Amino acid sequence: MEWFVVSPLALAVLFLVAMLAGFIDSIAGGGGLLTIPALLSSGMSPAQALATNKLQACGGSVSATLYFIRRKVVNLREQKLNVLMTFIGSMSGALLVQHVNSDILRQILPLLIICIGLYFLLMPRLGEEDRQRRLYGLPFALVAGGCVGFYDGFFGPAAGSFYALAYVTLCGYNLAKSTAHAKLLNATSNIGGLLLFIIGGKVVWGTGFVMMAGQFCGARMGSRLVLSKGQRLIRPMIVIVSLVMSAKLLFDSHGQQLMQWLGTL
Repeated sequence: MEWFVVSPLALAVLFLVAMLAGFIDSIAGGGGLLTIPALLSSGMSPAQALATNKLQACGGSVSATLYFIRRKVVNLREQKLNVLMTFIGSMSGALLVQHVNSDILRQILPLLIICIGLYFLLMPRLGEEDRQRRLYGLPFALVAGGCVGFYDGFFGPAAGSFYALAYVTLCGYNLAKSTAHAKLLNATSNIGGLLLFIIGGKVVWGTGFVMMAGQFCGARMGSRLVLSKGQRLIRPMIVIVSLVMSAKLLFDSHGQQLMQWLGTL
């Protein structure tokens, strides 16, 4: 286990950042855009930041999931196969990423996220109401749970949006119901990834638990808005978060070249 001490003031800031991230995550995903940079700025190593981020993310996704289950939006019994495939996929992805370079995926991902944002933006009636289902049982579990879960364990950004998109397009759920079910699979893949980080001894537990409390509170507030505001809130949030996330990923990959190019002008 690696030890890391955070000042009380830094802990308070991280708690507030986690609360905001949990609120955003429960509606559109992408909370890691806030929490990972915040953890790195506190002085953690990248490995510690990623491991602690998985711990605190569990607070938000589990909080939102419990809320949706209690409100009977999500039937846990009907999702058992999806949960199982997500757990297997996330564990497999987390194991593979330790042995494979993810740079290619890092280059492609911004384009995929932009496509998600544009898809929701240009199809205003998408997810407005339940539609005919296209995939059932194991095929759906393998695509929505296994494949997206694998991606979440391997890399992670925008996994919540991919889960929601799968439920909208393949399951025929409306956008609010899709977002609720996406949180269940998101919680599953977070737990799967966290288990491997625990084995590696990289989690900063004190900081992670403080942020988990913030995530729990923020996610609870966001979950209530998902059910009360529905599509009117979720659609613009997904579009905005997708564009911001894509811009950040592109800047992380090509920011230095861009700054050098601007310097020559």
